[in-house]
Amino acid sequence: MEIKVAKSAGFCWGVKRAVNMAVEAVEKGKGKALCLGELIHNRREIDRLKKLGMKFIEDMEELKEGDTVVIRSHGVAPQIVDFLKRKGTQIVDATCPFVKDVHEKAIKLQKEGYPVLILGNPKHPEVIGIAGHVRNPMIINSLSELETLPKMAKLGVVCQTTLNLNFFREAIALLSLKVKELKVYNTICSATSIRQRETRELAGKVDVMLVVGGKNSSNTTKLYQIAKNVNPRSFHIESKEEIDENWFKGAESVGITAGASTPQWVIEEIVEKVREISEGGNRSGRGVCETVRGEL
Repeated sequence: MEIKVAKSAGFCWGVKRAVNMAVEAVEKGKGKALCLGELIHNRREIDRLKKLGMKFIEDMEELKEGDTVVIRSHGVAPQIVDFLKRKGTQIVDATCPFVKDVHEKAIKLQKEGYPVLILGNPKHPEVIGIAGHVRNPMIINSLSELETLPKMAKLGVVCQTTLNLNFFREAIALLSLKVKELKVYNTICSATSIRQRETRELAGKVDVMLVVGGKNSSNTTKLYQIAKNVNPRSFHIESKEEIDENWFKGAESVGITAGASTPQWVIEEIVEKVREISEGGNRSGRGVCETVRGEL
């Protein structure tokens, strides 16, 4: 059974940067640092960081003067940063630079007199952070919501960096019919676009598709939705323990991709588990397992 791993699978640059900054913060804090919420959306990597000494908190009232506080890769509203400064904490800002770019573009739209619309999940921490940079933004996550909008003279648009590209295109096409002066910034991260394209292509070339990453990860969930639309034998997993050998019955090829918040060591565990299943199948006549890192 051939195993094909998507070329871009795993940590994007922004996530890798955030994790490295968090580890450095723990080391400088002599085994202690705090993070507001989850640094990234991957439960297993969060568990690893906890073992290194990082504490994840939701209540900022727990903070004390002098604490080292890491701002998650998804970013936060300016009010949060102001609060941390007033508390006298040492701030390590691990916000992804691509997310910061969305903040700047949203602010720019507001200064130019455009009402701001954010395309994305209103409950996602990245979107909550973006919304905190402008006054009264609209946040929309579906075409049905967009259809209810009235006609407008002006509108400025930014989007969650992990938004599905096809949804973005459909949303802008719909808005162009409703808004006389529409200014749009496509703030989908390039890493997101590349992963979505590779996932779509790989899922169409293999018998079984595995998408590896946190169940609470927006970008991983979108990869799974894309894969499932192309290949019904697609599965979203966080760990090798979730893999069912029955998924691979009669399969000659398996595709593996992973979200931008999935560490390489988790991907390697998945590959090894699939290899074990495949090699176990050789006794029943199945082909030799070969692993290929994709060149999609």
